[in-house]
Amino acid sequence: MKTNDELKELVKQKYSEIALQDKDTNQSSCCGAGGCSTEVYNIMTDDYTAIEGYNPDADLGLGCGLPTQFAKIKAGDTVIDLGSGAGNDCFIARKETGVAGKVIGIDFTPAMVEKARINADKLGYNNVEFRLGDIEKMPLTACVADVVVSNCVLNLVPNKDGVFKEIFRVLKTGAHFSISDIVLVGKLPEALRKDAEMYAGCVSGAIQKEVYMELVHSNGFTNVVIQKEKPIIIPDDILSRYLNEKELESFKQGNTGIFSITVYAEKSSCCTGTGCC
Repeated sequence: MKTNDELKELVKQKYSEIALQDKDTNQSSCCGAGGCSTEVYNIMTDDYTAIEGYNPDADLGLGCGLPTQFAKIKAGDTVIDLGSGAGNDCFIARKETGVAGKVIGIDFTPAMVEKARINADKLGYNNVEFRLGDIEKMPLTACVADVVVSNCVLNLVPNKDGVFKEIFRVLKTGAHFSISDIVLVGKLPEALRKDAEMYAGCVSGAIQKEVYMELVHSNGFTNVVIQKEKPIIIPDDILSRYLNEKELESFKQGNTGIFSITVYAEKSSCCTGTGCC
């Protein structure tokens, strides 16, 4: 069993590699983990191309939803994007905040932060910045964000409870988050959960949907809503890498499911001891 630090280092290494790949390479894989399917172009991501603010240089094809579409971002807002990658969601959020707002992306992979900064410079955005940091301990003061977004990132973090505590800390009272993520329903076969490449590919780092939602509630958030939910259908040629024929048949006939969900929640109460009330 790997420790949390070992798992995080594994993800960091994998996403450092992804930062150096082009979108086509990433999208022909299971969430960027490496070429693994001839049946589909991408099994996770939604199409961003029609959304205002979209920048193709910043789209690595790594998401599992469109959180900015549901995030209720207003002009002048301060938006924090967790696991900002090459900056795609940040640039779309910036379209919503306008020049009066501010967007801060946080990523713990140096290669991703560098790529995002280059993209921001090309666009001439002086109100979008990217910080190197761990989303379990964000490089931010308390109560600074009007909106927090994230796209297919929390499932990669071992300490999800710590991330939700940090989201609560950095949000202003009355502010909210909209997060797209991968969750499970039923028991995923052990071979999928153990495999290192599959972990960095968004699946075996996921937790049960009811556990995920309980973390949201237990950390003090209110008005919790699942804004969007869709099943992730993993093609046989991917599953066959991890399951034998009997296990594959059992998996397909069972009640187990892998889902992308976009969750909205508000911070209605004050952050105790932070002076943001």
